[in-house]
Amino acid sequence: MYTEPEQQEMQADPDWLLRQAEALLDGYEDPVANAANLSALLYHSLPDVNWAGFYFLKDGRLLVGPFQGRPACVEIPLGRGVCGTAAASRKILRVADVDEFEGHIVCDLASRSEIVLPLIRNGELLGVLDIDSPVLDRFGPEDERLLAGICEIYVRSLGD
Repeated sequence: MYTEPEQQEMQADPDWLLRQAEALLDGYEDPVANAANLSALLYHSLPDVNWAGFYFLKDGRLLVGPFQGRPACVEIPLGRGVCGTAAASRKILRVADVDEFEGHIVCDLASRSEIVLPLIRNGELLGVLDIDSPVLDRFGPEDERLLAGICEIYVRSLGD
């Protein structure tokens, strides 16, 4: 069962977030509903985050999906910006300073660092999970591990 996050609980047990994501999506296969709930969970649970959400692959480009934060870029071409580059390479990208990332697409001037994780099911790219922070070098290896787990939970929730 999903329970409201307690900051002390999350700091004492980082895997708490994974268990909450599992509970939140348990029994639901709708991609939009599950992405919406995960966006809210991440936005309200992770410290120093100003945007958390999904972009889904459609007609060869990324289109914004459910998110929490300021209004976002609606469409991102594959290979452009942090999201498009992560999607095209199918690799996780952690960017310590978005101003140093060549081709960064500015959607929120407050964002200083970013992590983007591809969503892949049975070898097929579905989209990306994108998390932004107003803090330089906000995302480390532990964040990457947890968010990769969140992506696995999301993809698994969609069924076969």
